[in-house]
Order: sequence, then structure tokens, then C-alpha cells
Amino acid sequence: MPAAEGGYDFVAEALFGGPDVDGFFLEYDDARSGTFEPLRLVPAGKMVALGLVTTKRGDLESRDDLKRRIEEASRYVPVERLCLSPHCGFSSTVEGNALTRGQQEAKLSPVVQTAQEAWG
Repeated sequence: MPAAEGGYDFVAEALFGGPDVDGFFLEYDDARSGTFEPLRLVPAGKMVALGLVTTKRGDLESRDDLKRRIEEASRYVPVERLCLSPHCGFSSTVEGNALTRGQQEAKLSPVVQTAQEAWG
């Protein structure tokens, strides 16, 4: 059972307005995470790592879909302050996720390729 569910709408003001951090790692790997609209509250100068790549399943995300979602998020945070990551570093539960090492490596390839295409 997850510690929390749902989009960032109800916590965005406290989350983005409270801690003195350089950036935020946010889970956006499924519809449960909600829209990118709460990103409008991210303060200037803060980075946002978009966890667009699920670590819950082995199927691969399309690079075109990843780029489209980065573009969508850039409506709220300038693309220069965005980056791409897998969600939760392949371990969203104590026991980890049921992905093999090969599946984890395969998940990282589109992250690297998409980042190169999106940010050069």
C-alpha cells in the first residue's frame, strides 16, 4: 500500500513553498500522479526531476511519449529547469520492484536517449 496517492494538487502549495531545497523529484509515471498543473507553484530557480519512467513494470516507455510529457510539463516550469528520471530509483517499496537487472538497464536507455534529445 502506498504512503500517499493522488496528484500533487492538494499538497503543491506546502510542498513547493516550504522546504529550502534545490529541486524536487516527482513521480509522474501514471495517471494516479495527476496533471502537471501544480508545477506552476514551483519557485523560480528550483529544478524538477520528472519521474516519468515507471519502475513498477518492465514495459518500456516510448521516447516520443516522454518528450511529449516533458513539453507538457514545460508549460509550467521552463524546460531548462526540468530533468527526466525513473520514478523512485527502482525501489518504491522496501523489497524493491520485481524488475530484473536487464529490465532496469533497458529502462535507463530511453531516459538517456530522451534527455539527449530534449536537452542536447
